[in-house]
Amino acid sequence: MRELGIFLFFAGLIAIAAPLLLPANFHFPLLDWIYTWGSTVAWAIKGGATVLGLILWLSFKNRE
Repeated sequence: MRELGIFLFFAGLIAIAAPLLLPANFHFPLLDWIYTWGSTVAWAIKGGATVLGLILWLSFKNRE
């Protein structure tokens, strides 16, 4: 679960930061589906993935 949390956290951070750092006409094909419901829902999905990843990462941090 810790590895899943790390993956979700960094995937969410990349999804949030990529539109700010890349050219305006560049789109990730894997992320285009979240924009079909609008910008607010897309931000909720990206933020939710980041927060869920952080929770999983920190809750399973000390478990072996």
